[in-house]
Amino acid sequence: MQPVELNPKRKRENPLVWIFEPLERDPEYSRERFFNFQAAYLDGLLYLAVASGNEPWNGLVVCTSHDRQAGLLEDFPVLAPHPVLGKWLYVSQTHPEFETVAHEMVSLARERDPRMGVLPGKRKRSPDVVEMKSSSPKKKAQ
Repeated sequence: MQPVELNPKRKRENPLVWIFEPLERDPEYSRERFFNFQAAYLDGLLYLAVASGNEPWNGLVVCTSHDRQAGLLEDFPVLAPHPVLGKWLYVSQTHPEFETVAHEMVSLARERDPRMGVLPGKRKRSPDVVEMKSSSPKKKAQ
């Protein structure tokens, strides 16, 4: 007999969130869902994200900007620009140095390395929602 899932809509926990454990003691740390990632925020900035899907969504993403990548790439040649999110750096969990690099990135994040951290963008409304609102009849003033 197989165990019964009490809440079938419940998403399974990302198996890579262990990476963020050293950040949990930081009062400015929070972890939130970010699309298909679990993301680590410090001081309101997005620093790191993990995903455990198919490549290229299967590892650690270092949130940075194009102008700050060079220093990280020089110090950590295992990192590479993410093939879809090009301004962010990535290492697949299939890479032999994944755990070592993940620990090093968390250490840099804890130290608030200036090469890391981005202001999270505001979610944009779907054009369909905006169009529906603008085409709805307006009440006339009486």
